[in-house]
Amino acid sequence: MARIGSFLILLSLTYALTLCICDNASNFGGNKRNLFPDFYRSSCPRAEEIVRSVVAKAFERETRMAASLMRLHFHDCFVQGCDGSLLLDTSGSIVTEKNSNPNSRSARGFEVVDEIKAALENECPNTVSCADALTLAARDSSVLTGGPSWTVPLGRRDSATASRAKPNKDLPEPDNLFDTIFLRFSNEGLNLTDLVALSGSHTIGFSRCTSFRQRLYNQSGSGSPDTTLEKSYAAILRQRCPRSGGDQNLSELDINSAGRFDNSYFKNLIENMGLLNSDQVLFSSNEQSRELVKKYAEDQEEFFEQFAESMIKMGKISPLTGSSGEIRKNCRKINNS
Repeated sequence: MARIGSFLILLSLTYALTLCICDNASNFGGNKRNLFPDFYRSSCPRAEEIVRSVVAKAFERETRMAASLMRLHFHDCFVQGCDGSLLLDTSGSIVTEKNSNPNSRSARGFEVVDEIKAALENECPNTVSCADALTLAARDSSVLTGGPSWTVPLGRRDSATASRAKPNKDLPEPDNLFDTIFLRFSNEGLNLTDLVALSGSHTIGFSRCTSFRQRLYNQSGSGSPDTTLEKSYAAILRQRCPRSGGDQNLSELDINSAGRFDNSYFKNLIENMGLLNSDQVLFSSNEQSRELVKKYAEDQEEFFEQFAESMIKMGKISPLTGSSGEIRKNCRKINNS
């Protein structure tokens, strides 16, 4: 028995040593491998601390920034995978995704990502990718607004390409019907539970009048308001969003707690007070998603647990790893531009 015990201890030590070697070697390229939380343990041990500090300062300046950073991560991952392609400006062969329909005049927070990257480059040059920095910023944004935390798998690399066209066909739109939204999530390997849980991020942040105007005046081209929209809530929204003009006027995605990450969003859906059509259809158009909405409205802890799990899953969409991609020095441009 003593010999068996000694062998098991030796085997454990060998396995631990292998993990350490992999952690050190993985930062120098090599074969494609899975993401893992300790990726920067040796090469940039303060990486998460640095990201958290910059995001916290940005949040102090403007609480809305938490929702904006979380949205950037979502819009990045759904187009070419979580590779930082959304962060690129137009330059040379790059045509920016920022001017696509889902991002134009609404995607924001790029200056904060610049601050994060500058701080990381100062600490650990050419080490932490923009894609990883954005993924960490999304997690920290949840925590700062009272939402869940989770361990972020790391090791993404940055793409050297972007596509202005892909966001238009890959990202769900505010006026989409349920089947279209579900299809776009399914195309990224996300299931119905992920769809409902991740939509819960709309418990924080704001949306522009242009994203929900049709529900107030011309739902599905009918010339009439959306009948699933609660009447007193619709009256409030019409004051903020006229039939014409005021496209950039903002309204809270969660009228009860736009600055606090909680399960109020799901309670609103049950009361027919979801702001976007893409929100309300989760309750009105599908029985399975309706039951999930009810569950998360009743149990905030259940929602938090699933949100964290789904964010980790979304963060693993088609990452570039190993020798693929690059580590950008500036998140707005590829290294050779």
